[in-house]
Amino acid sequence: MFRRSLDRLITALSVALVLGACTTPEEQGRAAAASPDPPAPTAAASPTTTAPPSATGAPPTSAPPPPTTTAAPAWVVGATPLPLRPDGFGQVLPTPAVLADRALPTADLLPPPADGRFAATVAPVPDAVVARSTWQPGCPVALAELRYLTMSFWGFDGKAHTGEMIVNASAAEGVAGVFRALYAERFPIEEMRVTAAPELDLAPTGDGNNTGAFVCRKGRKLSSWSAHAYGLALDINPFCNPYVQGDLVLPELASSYVDRKNRRPGMVFAGDTAVRAFAAIGWSWGGEWSSPKDIQHFSALGR
Repeated sequence: MFRRSLDRLITALSVALVLGACTTPEEQGRAAAASPDPPAPTAAASPTTTAPPSATGAPPTSAPPPPTTTAAPAWVVGATPLPLRPDGFGQVLPTPAVLADRALPTADLLPPPADGRFAATVAPVPDAVVARSTWQPGCPVALAELRYLTMSFWGFDGKAHTGEMIVNASAAEGVAGVFRALYAERFPIEEMRVTAAPELDLAPTGDGNNTGAFVCRKGRKLSSWSAHAYGLALDINPFCNPYVQGDLVLPELASSYVDRKNRRPGMVFAGDTAVRAFAAIGWSWGGEWSSPKDIQHFSALGR
């Protein structure tokens, strides 16, 4: 009798273990959907093993790892359109505290330099890059007159990154040399990418900080082409080096950086490496203008 009771107990335990361990994919999916805080996905899950129950029935000694959490970004660039002024620009508002000493991380669009040393490439503009740029047949410069640069730069996050830029072919090597000098100095740049055509029609958010050159557009409130439309002008860290004319500040949330006595990383000043390096290739600096004062702006055409 004792033997039959023991056999029934073993059979019951075996059934319970099987039912507890085996679930269909559909059941697993429903269980995951019912979980209020599913763990964050990982790039590659490592196989795990579970220790078998001990002879005394004690639970395994190893505990599952805690769920992974991702901190919310300090600031999402371009997320909040500004109310407009009568002149069509955004309202100039006080600089948010999180941007008053701007040091946002850089998202990598291209592989960073493998060895941490400066690298640059100069090539005709690839078709795929043309397709996502502002160039079109009506621009004042032909595609054959432009070049696609990739260049190393240091981010505000202290890491080396690779950026991209379209410039006039006549200036490509010189511009690469300027950024070589900035890289050697570890001058921080937040973002360096080709401006996309849809960006020209977006409502202003006042928080952009992209370092770039070619943009096929007219000058601000002018009927003539900007020097950017020829690939012969370049803006460095626009938020840290704003355009100022009267009560207008661009980007519109960069008022804190109008105060040039409060020196912070990413700012350009008279006599520094950026100004001297551009002067060496014959480019002038908008920070030396009286009005407007365009601190971010360097140009081969003097405007």
